[in-house]
Amino acid sequence: MVLVFDIGNSNVVAGIRDESSWQAVWRYPTYQEQPSLLFYEVKLSEHLLELGLSPGAIRQVVISSVVPELTPVFVALSRQLFELEAVLMRGVLFEKLDLLIERPHEIGSDLVANALAVYHRHRKDCIVVDFGTALTFTPVSARGEILGVSIAPGLKTAIQALYTKTAQLPEVPLVMPESPIGRSTTHAIQSGILIGYVGLVKHMLAEIRGAVGGHYTAIATGGLSAILEPLAGEFEYIDPHLTLEGIYIFGSLFPSELP
Repeated sequence: MVLVFDIGNSNVVAGIRDESSWQAVWRYPTYQEQPSLLFYEVKLSEHLLELGLSPGAIRQVVISSVVPELTPVFVALSRQLFELEAVLMRGVLFEKLDLLIERPHEIGSDLVANALAVYHRHRKDCIVVDFGTALTFTPVSARGEILGVSIAPGLKTAIQALYTKTAQLPEVPLVMPESPIGRSTTHAIQSGILIGYVGLVKHMLAEIRGAVGGHYTAIATGGLSAILEPLAGEFEYIDPHLTLEGIYIFGSLFPSELP
């Protein structure tokens, strides 16, 4: 079994995979306080127990992290719980991939994971749209070239910005409203953000295709990828585990951590 971690700004997603499929995927809050190692160790141990797996069943741990403060926590977790040296997705290894990355030491490991997954699984020109803390658009060519990235605030980030930066606007649930005209404060925010983001995504896809080619197909991933139902027809498919898949593939290419 291979255990992969996708450490993001809002959530840590952990997945256990064998050679054929994902056996379990868990989502934890990104927790950066001092006892975070104990927090994640307890949560992960509980979930392994529920699956009937011992720590010895894990033969590899692979980590993608965009939160530098948490990276050593999960490296220590791998050593402490599994007695394994985790494989880290990092720039020095990106240079050894069969992807074409212009600035490998600058790009986020989650974006590399997405590109790696679509390249190895599909070998076609595509645009990966990742609905996470940030909303990212990454065009990847059929020959594995990451052509660039566009970044906007994610859905939750936009809603939380209104909530934290204003005196009277509440934090609202991510539910698509029936009408673009809000009849209450909650519906007004849902309309502006959720319906507004439908337009944002459609426009960005059109602009990116105008720059790289109209034949590029769109693939969606991320924890919030299924919320914007009106966008379903824009994507060839929605794969919530695309990033995890890329991290898993990375581990298969680098079975042990290199110096």
